[in-house]
Amino acid sequence: MPRPDPEAVAEAVFAALAEPTRRSILSALAARGPMTATDLASQLPITRQAITKHLELLSAAGLVLAEPGERRRIRYRVNAAPMAMAMAQSYLAALSRDWDGKLARLQRSLDAPAPPPEGTDSTDGMEVGADGASAGGA
Repeated sequence: MPRPDPEAVAEAVFAALAEPTRRSILSALAARGPMTATDLASQLPITRQAITKHLELLSAAGLVLAEPGERRRIRYRVNAAPMAMAMAQSYLAALSRDWDGKLARLQRSLDAPAPPPEGTDSTDGMEVGADGASAGGA
């Protein structure tokens, strides 16, 4: 079986987590364990039909698993070992590494003492004339 494209998996996870309602559903499942769409609808300010649509997207992203329950009811639970989340974390880690070096160089540049302006003596900050004498001296 071919390994899924990490970029596509990360996109699906981030799209799923981008919506506050889906994050609320995921948090409720993580805190309370497996639940049906009806159970979730009783705890969240959203209809069962809307919850079902959100659960389908979370399931497609690999973040929740659907399990058949009694009387044809489907219970949803958080995927305890989602490959999708690991791939998204790898994507974020790579992005972080790219930025960490750039931000560290910027910080070093900002922390370094500023060079004296051109045309000034680096020892006292006074302007120096063409003959090397201080322009402001007596």
